[in-house]
Amino acid sequence: MQFTFHSNASSSNLEIDGDLYKYLIKARRHKVGDIIPFRNLNDNFIYYYELSFIDRRKADFKLKSSEEKIVENIKKLHLGWCLVDPKTVEKVIASLNELGVDKITFIYCEYSQKNFKINIEKLEKILINSSSQCGRSSIIKLEVCNSLKEFLKQNPDSFMLDFSLNHIDTKLDEVKTLVIGCEGGFSKNERKVFLDEKVVGFNSNLILRSETAVVSVSSKILV
Repeated sequence: MQFTFHSNASSSNLEIDGDLYKYLIKARRHKVGDIIPFRNLNDNFIYYYELSFIDRRKADFKLKSSEEKIVENIKKLHLGWCLVDPKTVEKVIASLNELGVDKITFIYCEYSQKNFKINIEKLEKILINSSSQCGRSSIIKLEVCNSLKEFLKQNPDSFMLDFSLNHIDTKLDEVKTLVIGCEGGFSKNERKVFLDEKVVGFNSNLILRSETAVVSVSSKILV
């Protein structure tokens, strides 16, 4: 772990219990006097705390120092991801966070199953753990949008990932916001919304699952 998350990191004293206590004291076997880095993921600072007291259920820390330490991808990518099964999202969102995706907006597109509901709180817990491991000083920003039309009003310069001879490799520096379809892709009406030059594709004839496409295209653009 590159740091430990605590929402109150920056205060002069911290008290931990529950799962975080079990992880730091029982699993990692930290002892009084150890210096442990914390982040709150609301600012760009890393806070160094000294473990000052341990009992059977909780531990106390005292702030020793702090430094501004920004760890972010230079490139920014906003994904408009047509809503898929939330379990699918949960499997890959940590990888997207590690790649440096800046923001994901989950869109209810025409082929999205309307009974799918995104649990933002659960995803944020996954992202916090991901950032703690990879060192990123933030997590992906998450939003939900009711339709592709609404999303494009807010993001008029969006590209669409679909079958196209306009290969993504030739547009890597231009794509800042990219819409990715759910299982079944896009409807005819949704495809009509995008100009041909705003539609990009992979140099492949294979049909990719939505989660494979989202990780593959993010890797090409960001890494």
